[in-house]
Amino acid sequence: MSKDIPLPKTTIPEHFRNAEIKDSSSIGNRAIADFFPEKELKNLIDTALIRNYDLQIAVKNLESTSQLLKQAKLGNVPQLNLQITGSSNSPSDNSLNGLSASEFLKTSHIEDFNANLGLTWEADIWGKIKSQKQEALATYLQTDEARKAVQTQLIASIAQGYYRLLMMDAQITIARKNLKLSDSTLNIVKLQFDAGQVSSLAVQQAKAQQLVSAQLIPKLQQDITVQENALSMLTGHVPGAIERSKSLEETFVSEKPSAGYPSAMVSKRPDVKSAELSLTIANARVGVAKASMYPSINITATGGLNSFKASNWFNIPASLFGVVAGGITQPLLQKRQLKTQYELAKIDREKAVIKFRQSVLNAVTEVSDELVKIEKLKEQYDISKEKVNTLQQAVKNANLLFTGGMATYLEIITAQSNSLQSELELTAIKTAQLNAAVELYRTLGGGL
Repeated sequence: MSKDIPLPKTTIPEHFRNAEIKDSSSIGNRAIADFFPEKELKNLIDTALIRNYDLQIAVKNLESTSQLLKQAKLGNVPQLNLQITGSSNSPSDNSLNGLSASEFLKTSHIEDFNANLGLTWEADIWGKIKSQKQEALATYLQTDEARKAVQTQLIASIAQGYYRLLMMDAQITIARKNLKLSDSTLNIVKLQFDAGQVSSLAVQQAKAQQLVSAQLIPKLQQDITVQENALSMLTGHVPGAIERSKSLEETFVSEKPSAGYPSAMVSKRPDVKSAELSLTIANARVGVAKASMYPSINITATGGLNSFKASNWFNIPASLFGVVAGGITQPLLQKRQLKTQYELAKIDREKAVIKFRQSVLNAVTEVSDELVKIEKLKEQYDISKEKVNTLQQAVKNANLLFTGGMATYLEIITAQSNSLQSELELTAIKTAQLNAAVELYRTLGGGL
């Protein structure tokens, strides 16, 4: 047997960058129902876990490897075959067989009836069959990790799609509010134009500002429908409306979620576990390749009933026969094929170690990225919120001044445009906060 390469432990850091180490708890260990408080979102996730086609395919893949695992577990069991044959041979009268049959058997044809059990068994001296079992088990577990990876990504995609819907709901409300405000401004400008106080340029610019808000509405309606269709597809339903009772503003954002320790994340993330199992598979394949270069001991046995006449076929013990044989086969010259397979298996094992290190590095980086996003998006949100409040007040002041003739139409149009963009930006930042929390949940192996 080969000497297995152990899992490299030095790959895993002690803590995540940008993480406040409080305790070993991690949001990745929280149940789906606890992490997502929105009832409609939980219903979408529950439905997708049953009806999503990608997840169903992943489950079928797991069933396939389960069958292969059951087969591999019987690797030490002898192979047993039952064979029943009957033949009638009419040799030429001028042939040696024909002359012999006529002279000794007094017949012009020869019959032969045979029923036997054949047994073949290979002694697992070098651990080849054991290694094959280890490979089959690791492959089965790896397929299960692939299913888990599909599940965690599915949950994250549904949650992020749902939060994008809330964002677009908020944005279409903002657009409609600004459209009403722009309508009011346009009407005032038209009255001033009729009174000769402003030029036609003022009317045109006020109309253009109104059309900016008006154009947003059908675009957002289109985006909402497309997003609803995407969520319907993920849940295995035909395109349709998605229920949502809470607004984006009412949705809770976790400010400082706990990520725990990297070692706990590594033991939970499906992609890292899959890379770890790849090393187990590679170790097993090295064992199989090495054992293939050593002698193999095979024992065969055949026993049954044989007769030249059907009437005497089952006469016992006269028709009984048995053969037992054992053999040792040592590969000698095979154009270096076995040696090459062994060396390639060792190289593949080294690649598996590298890929495991890479998967850990990728996982730790993803968690650190989401942690800094959550931290900095909170700062951006606070600044953007203050900016929205300031610009909303500026719009009110501009309207009062404009009505009193103390501000120009350009000032009110600029104030309205800036307010519209800042409010849309605020909804995008809050959605990014929610998505970052979902991504952190996924990167920590949440949703399993």
